Amino acid sequence: MRKVAIVGVGHSKFGERQDVNVRELAFESVKTALEEAGLTPRDIPYVSVGSIGVWYEEPLPAVAIAEYCGLTGSSLIRVEAACATGSAAVYSAYTAVASGYFDTALVIGVEKMREVDTFTAVELMGRAGSYLWEFENFGLTFPGYYALYATAYMNRFGASEEDLALVAVKNHRYGAMNPLAHIQREITVEDVLSSYVVAWPLKLYDCCPITDGSAAVVLASEEKVKELKVDTPVWIAGIGSSSGTGTLSYRSDFIGLDAAVKASRIAYKIAGVEPRDIDVAEVHDCFTIAELMAYEDLGFCGRGEGFKMIREGQTEVGGKIPVNIDGGLKAKGHPIGATGVSMMVELTKQLREEVKPSSRQAPMKNYVALAHNVGGTGHYCYVTILRR
Repeated sequence: MRKVAIVGVGHSKFGERQDVNVRELAFESVKTALEEAGLTPRDIPYVSVGSIGVWYEEPLPAVAIAEYCGLTGSSLIRVEAACATGSAAVYSAYTAVASGYFDTALVIGVEKMREVDTFTAVELMGRAGSYLWEFENFGLTFPGYYALYATAYMNRFGASEEDLALVAVKNHRYGAMNPLAHIQREITVEDVLSSYVVAWPLKLYDCCPITDGSAAVVLASEEKVKELKVDTPVWIAGIGSSSGTGTLSYRSDFIGLDAAVKASRIAYKIAGVEPRDIDVAEVHDCFTIAELMAYEDLGFCGRGEGFKMIREGQTEVGGKIPVNIDGGLKAKGHPIGATGVSMMVELTKQLREEVKPSSRQAPMKNYVALAHNVGGTGHYCYVTILRR
């Protein structure tokens, strides 16, 4: 397997993007990523598009996007892995380059979720769980699924609703510094606690927004990196992936995601690093409880200690390990197909030490970063480790 690096990144503004269609939205990221890499569409032999696509007009989004971006003729694939779709698209392109089949590849993650109303969007996502059993019989959608985890976690370890709120407060603080974030507004613990209940103990501000957006990365082999004379390549040091049952009633407990534990251990082994080596992380905080569990699943702390990390400020800039300092899904937004690719963009900029303002730049010791992207409620999980 060859070494593979990220050599160009692009990112659209996240939010309610009624000003563009899905092709134009994707182009915003593709154009910047290709320009950064010093490449043109004709230089890209492989394109991996991550998009769920059930909320907008294009039934074949990869084809439409490739045509609009001048990529027609490239080997083209569309990838889906629920909320981990973006990371699955990265994995597809990574293996295509690492195997020696292609020297460069382009990954595009894109979603236009605001084409439907909120209730329809929640239902469409809810159908991605156990449709015939849990959705049809009990009406479970993903706020309900994660509420089951939140109540089990709080009961087992003594965490509180205030601890969940602290995750939202932290991520909104960093989202307010990120000009590309969907929600650029700071909030307080009281704001979270007083917002209306979605699925107790999860309230409105415990949940990520429904978002439109795109992100793109260009991957290149080591030989191509030298040819392009890239000054600051960011290497994909390891990718681990795993999956879990889509029927939560089959699971033995609700205090962590087994798929995330397995995927992270695979990634650590491939990359030759340990949790303590990570300088900055992007984790899948679709709901505030998901971030607390991620700290533990990834080995940043012991089981039942995640809420102590947020209480002590250990996951802020200057803490033990800064997490979601772009706002995370909670404030930056969660356009499902784009999320995993957006994590790659943010971490690439962190490793290059290019993030502005400086209060949002993680200090670098080992120049190692981690992205944790979960599909569903641990139905899929990809953990990607980057190194500069």
